[in-house]
Amino acid sequence: MIGPASADAALRLAGGWCRFSHVEILARGADPRIVPVDEAPAESLARLTSPRASFAGLSLDRPQLMGIVNVTPDSFSDGGRLADEAAAIAHARALAADGADILDIGGESTRPGAEEIPAEVETARVEATIAALASDGTGPISIDTRKAGVARAALDAGAQIINDVSGFRFDPAMAGLAADRGAPVVLMHSQGDPQTMQDDPHYENPLLDVYDALEAAVAGAEAAGIPRDRILVDPGIGFGKRDPHNLAILGRLSLFHALGCGVLLGVSRKGFIGRIAGIPDAADRDAASAAVGLWALTQGVQVLRVHDIVHHRQGIALWDKMGATGFEEAGT
Repeated sequence: MIGPASADAALRLAGGWCRFSHVEILARGADPRIVPVDEAPAESLARLTSPRASFAGLSLDRPQLMGIVNVTPDSFSDGGRLADEAAAIAHARALAADGADILDIGGESTRPGAEEIPAEVETARVEATIAALASDGTGPISIDTRKAGVARAALDAGAQIINDVSGFRFDPAMAGLAADRGAPVVLMHSQGDPQTMQDDPHYENPLLDVYDALEAAVAGAEAAGIPRDRILVDPGIGFGKRDPHNLAILGRLSLFHALGCGVLLGVSRKGFIGRIAGIPDAADRDAASAAVGLWALTQGVQVLRVHDIVHHRQGIALWDKMGATGFEEAGT
């Protein structure tokens, strides 16, 4: 349930605005079972209920919006409109003015079919933009990259967060860099690499397969010296996933709180939204993206990664005022 408690037995999900009195037990080869919270495994229940620490200075007891800035010539969503440095900086500042809590700067397209580019090219695309935004005091700033060399240059330029779509699978040096620099990280699930990930993605159980992979990624990050409270997990909608896989994951997003981390979701303007809602042009998908975002908030997702801040801010504000969330009761 969401909003103010309607039963004394309801517990807060991740210390946020959602409450629950029952849990669904999911296991491979068995039918799902819904049981009261007192029948849930103690370790899982502790992770589900423990309040999340602030992430890069941002409280996770209310929704946060990460604004997307693709400094690339081949972005799926804007067709390279922000490849020019001045345009990227202006757009990022506009997102901040609209209320973006984080700015996520990326210099390599990871759309389906995209080819890897050299680290020096990727660095050159993002470094000056990050430095300019950091000099404004804009922040926190996230670098969207799979490469430790790019992340290092971005942190030196003023970024604070590393958002790795490979979940540290692509570059073995990334975990050590994040640990050494004390950088909060986003670990996303993906299958394969962007060039081939949509060729033939396969899962025995999409929900549990993604959960298990993220659990392993979090464990690897902790082993490298990154505490769990500096990690967000992202199930990676559209990254090596067909529409049935995406929908299975979205239907039970609250499962990922059992990892004991904050949860980020990035669905903005993605192809599955266009296919389901009949919106062929990615730039026209903002309202539909916000609708999926509001669904994610009913599952307690703390961070939405979006292209358009205005539609999402409007939806969240109205949803809150209608009593759907109880942000004030959650302590914000």
